[in-house]
Amino acid sequence: MRQRWHDLLFAHWPIPPENLRSLVPAALPIDTFDGKGWVGVVPFHMSGIRARGLPPVPGLSAFPELNVRTYVTLDGQPGVYFFSLDADSAPAVWAARRFYHLPYFQAKMQVDAGPNDIRYSSSRCEGPAVFRARFAPVRPVKLAESGSLEHWLTERYCLYATVDGDIFRGDIHHAPWPLQAAEAEIQENSMVVAAGMSLPAEPPILHFAKLLEVLIWPLVKAH
Repeated sequence: MRQRWHDLLFAHWPIPPENLRSLVPAALPIDTFDGKGWVGVVPFHMSGIRARGLPPVPGLSAFPELNVRTYVTLDGQPGVYFFSLDADSAPAVWAARRFYHLPYFQAKMQVDAGPNDIRYSSSRCEGPAVFRARFAPVRPVKLAESGSLEHWLTERYCLYATVDGDIFRGDIHHAPWPLQAAEAEIQENSMVVAAGMSLPAEPPILHFAKLLEVLIWPLVKAH
């Protein structure tokens, strides 16, 4: 599939790895940076969604999405494990659950992209999972340096999912993230609590990316 990701915020908090262990399949080793696990809340919106070689389907090719994630490595391949993905599209939620076996949920979402900031709101249709925030970039684009925390958090080119107890991998391709340091005013965030965790008191590490073109391959058995 092809997708275009817009106005993406990475909000990351450190989490003790032992707090993640019961929430991640045992076959997936939790990845750590300086001994810390990490959880991310990532709101953005998408456009140009289509199967490769086919045109976008009207009404199904653009919608907001928000995911809650952590990081794992299997057989030397660092990737993303999703606790939840919320989307404002019932057909997209159905298709992602059916073909990618990912924990998608339908939500009522709104994105207002102004000249100076992004105002984002999401409320899951079933269950208390809400995110409301205003965010904006505050520095020019800077590619993350290899070995840095920013690089470790973002430069991951596959996702992992479970299907009947087996681990599957979905490969992703895109250019390096055009990261910008960001600021955010988070008015409400119950996404991590809904996933079964609590956040530390410290503020999140924030990064913004304006636009990214992405290719996503089907799942293959990984383990």
